[in-house]
Amino acid sequence: MEENEEGRVKEEDEEEEQEEVWSWGAGTDGQLGTGKLQDELLPQLLSLPSLSAVGSISLLACGGAHVLALTSGGKVLTWGRGTSGQLGHSEMVNSPHPKLVMSLDTYFITHASAGWNHSGFVSDAGDAFTCGDGSFGQLGHGDYSSHCSPVKVSFLDDLGVKQIACGMRHSLVLLKGDSGDEVYGFGSGKRGQLGISKKIKAISVPERIYEFEGVKVTSIIANGDQSAALSADGHLYTWGKGFGGTSSTYSPQSLATSLWFTKAAVGWNHVLLLTADGEVLMLGGNHHGVLGNPEKMSPARLLADSGEAMLEKVPGLEGNRIMDIAAGAEHSVIVTGHGVIKTWGWGEHGQLGLGNACNQTSPQEVSLGHRSQTEATAIKIYCGSGFTMAVRTPHIP
Repeated sequence: MEENEEGRVKEEDEEEEQEEVWSWGAGTDGQLGTGKLQDELLPQLLSLPSLSAVGSISLLACGGAHVLALTSGGKVLTWGRGTSGQLGHSEMVNSPHPKLVMSLDTYFITHASAGWNHSGFVSDAGDAFTCGDGSFGQLGHGDYSSHCSPVKVSFLDDLGVKQIACGMRHSLVLLKGDSGDEVYGFGSGKRGQLGISKKIKAISVPERIYEFEGVKVTSIIANGDQSAALSADGHLYTWGKGFGGTSSTYSPQSLATSLWFTKAAVGWNHVLLLTADGEVLMLGGNHHGVLGNPEKMSPARLLADSGEAMLEKVPGLEGNRIMDIAAGAEHSVIVTGHGVIKTWGWGEHGQLGLGNACNQTSPQEVSLGHRSQTEATAIKIYCGSGFTMAVRTPHIP
């Protein structure tokens, strides 16, 4: 009896220590996972019973109005807008509740990305799968068809895909090459977002970006008509639609700065950058206050050529070490070393989580509900175009 009692207590403790998943902002397509088709102005704690059998969340990928969730067991759950087949459920309908992607059940999925209306997945064997809207070739299957179940990108067979990044109507993949990491692009290229050094309407087969020869790329990022990559030595490369009103760039350009960046979050008109010292800087425009109040910000580091976008510190974060960053279409989110979430920018759908639909020009604190101040937690944040999600887990010493 004592052993049973101890076991029951242990189970209860483990239950109490389970992760929490929160969402807020635009929700009319079911992308918040609450089961309701409405916007939420404050963070909502989700009930995800389907996770109990497949493990904890290891990654969320948020798109135009849909979400992909990877679990520690290599499974995939999706929810939200599915009218282009981007949920991978073999049908083109929305889903307000998380559902397993059954066609990927025999694979161990390690990476995923959500675009505007398409999705990409990578398995531990290095295979890439895509589904959803393919009308710009962004699925990489050599045609312009859409698919409602994930289809393997045959062009990339045996090449060892590491990551995939989905933008508005284009996709990037990161491979491990012999001389360095290889990056490929496919889909819409009107704004230069494919990085293939020429203006092209669209391509439906992955094409290599040769500027990365000899560069060790650690991550690729895509959003809107923008593309970016981070290298192992902390350099940021950007291409596609220009930031801050600058012209489009058709091949990757390295940001001229001595700073070492560990993470980049790309919006439609701006980029957030996290340095190795836990400082956040921003590159790009200020529409809807997405980058703070430009009248109160003093110019900091500039790109090499005059007239290019300005790199500046985010105001109001002095004295904080930043642990994570995320960017929606035109809003920004950060997590401090004390586990505090702060948001600013476009707030029309409640994506700032502040209880209103107002824009904010400086970081504002978001509350995820009561937790003991002595209880250490880790928070990861993710942004869709007009919504935000957070995963809070107990800190394991």
